[in-house]
Amino acid sequence: MVEKKRFTATEVARTMRLERSLRGVDQLRSAALAIELEMADALGRTVPALRESAYNLAHYLAVRRHDVRELQRDLGTLGLSSLGRMEAHVMASLNAVLEALYMLRGQPVPKALKAPPPINFETGDAALAEHAVAILGPCPPQRNTRIMVTMPSEAASEPRLISDLLARGMDIMRINCAHDDAPVWAAMVSRLRQAEALLGRRCKVSFDLAGPKLRTGAIEAATGVARWRPQRNALGQALAPARVCLAATPRAPDEVDAVIPVHAGLPARARAGDSVTLIDTRGRKRSLKVVAVLDGACLCEADASAWVTAGTALALRRKGKLVRRFEVGELPPAEQAIVLEPGDVLDLVKGEVLGRDAVRDDAGAVLEPAVVGCALAEVFSSVRVGERIFFDDGKIAGHINEVAADRIRVQITSAVGGRAKLRSEKGINLPDTDLQLPALSPKDLEDLAFAVSHGDMVAMSFVQRTEDIEQLIEALDRLGAANHGVVLKIETRQAFDRLPSLLVAAMRHAPTAVMVARGDLGVEVGFERLSEVQEEILWMCEAAHVPVIWATQVLESLAKGGMPTRAEVTDAAMGSRAECVMLNKGPYILQTMDFLRDVLARMESHHDKKTSMLRKLSISQAQGTHAEALP
Repeated sequence: MVEKKRFTATEVARTMRLERSLRGVDQLRSAALAIELEMADALGRTVPALRESAYNLAHYLAVRRHDVRELQRDLGTLGLSSLGRMEAHVMASLNAVLEALYMLRGQPVPKALKAPPPINFETGDAALAEHAVAILGPCPPQRNTRIMVTMPSEAASEPRLISDLLARGMDIMRINCAHDDAPVWAAMVSRLRQAEALLGRRCKVSFDLAGPKLRTGAIEAATGVARWRPQRNALGQALAPARVCLAATPRAPDEVDAVIPVHAGLPARARAGDSVTLIDTRGRKRSLKVVAVLDGACLCEADASAWVTAGTALALRRKGKLVRRFEVGELPPAEQAIVLEPGDVLDLVKGEVLGRDAVRDDAGAVLEPAVVGCALAEVFSSVRVGERIFFDDGKIAGHINEVAADRIRVQITSAVGGRAKLRSEKGINLPDTDLQLPALSPKDLEDLAFAVSHGDMVAMSFVQRTEDIEQLIEALDRLGAANHGVVLKIETRQAFDRLPSLLVAAMRHAPTAVMVARGDLGVEVGFERLSEVQEEILWMCEAAHVPVIWATQVLESLAKGGMPTRAEVTDAAMGSRAECVMLNKGPYILQTMDFLRDVLARMESHHDKKTSMLRKLSISQAQGTHAEALP
């Protein structure tokens, strides 16, 4: 009699795990093959040079329609790849893991798994590198990440700026078509070509099309008038005094409500505790309390609002006695701002309407809400009551309470610091609104003709639909620029949600790249989700073998102020995972170039991408199909 073999609990658990894993990976592979039929029409329209990459993206979408985390844990326990680095070579990864599972099971490997897929472990990584070179240019020495730099207007006239940037490692020069004009852009390109000849280096040129201008309109100026008002609650009671600086020099402390030019004798004679009395433009008596005397200025507090003009009489008093009389100096024209805080109402008005602050009575109660213009008529037919709206990179947030043909009433829900100023030409974000806007304006089409004759790639702003990409490709074909580089700027929630279909549409054209415009994107998806979202974009683009440009506010404090924050340094290091990092202009841009180049070189010398845990991705639902979680 043959004794029956007894299995330990560990062996039973391992066998169950093996069976579960084999079944799970086989289902993933079947889903990847099935999606080829589902997406056959879209995949078949991609250019031959990118078709295999498009299929690899489709396979990745099929996998990411499932929650694979339990399967990953099982595979890891069995000592196999957990599929956490499968993006560039999906079918090859699935085949390799299945082959290992069959071998662990003691069974022959099916013939279907032995046939090598078009994209394997070598060709997948090579395809991404090849596509990056095609649009972004070759990798610079000592680093795999290129550096793109936005040109300031003075780059057209400053003789050394572009050559200094090129010498320090600039790989791509970015020209923003929302600023300057064709003669200025031509001068920038000309200076770059001269610098290339001098330094023996090649540098790509990217033109950013402006796209639809979703921004606040002009705000009326108050020439020669200065005003201040204390913070008040809904009952008109003062919460905090206004801070007013009487200054004899152009310098003034930050965070003051008004800077009033005065003769140097006033701050020279003033002491803390003094008062400055005046009669404002409305004939009201007002008093300022001097709280601090600075170099050439005195800082004051006011418990009542006031308007003053040049020549307004000022009386410096100490313990009620007059010290000396002065007057307000010349007040330069100043850009005005709309002051908003939670609970305020703002009317967004169609057309070229001059914006203005709310009209209030002496107690601070609102008689008429603040107004700001918006030139894009499509906004007024697209928004709905209850949708969110953000201004100035999310500094001011609100909900839409009323919608009319020419006016949108917004209830302000939050403002940075509790009270923020809205100025002209500030961005407007409508993350809940499906805006029916053409991505290419007539100006964009005009600028496109210049861009293809002077540059290497064109970046499309505000791309949201596959139709937007088709319009751009058709425009490039008409200009005889079928092989001109195209960069998709992902800056809205709709663009992120539709990223897979946008990538497939863009792969009808070669070469292609994606720019992660993290400023607008953070406002649109919520800054608490930005890290997650930009990670998903990196995954999707790697699966499509599409290079990524890491953009917006990289080392911004260093470029503008000369000192980076700790968070910015970490963010710049994260940029080494992309094929290109974009810097914006600033007075310290040369130092920023040196700093970023060093960070990228150091990170790439020891950087290792970590294994990702593959939960289900909502944006993987290409063509609107659904799938259940694997066992």
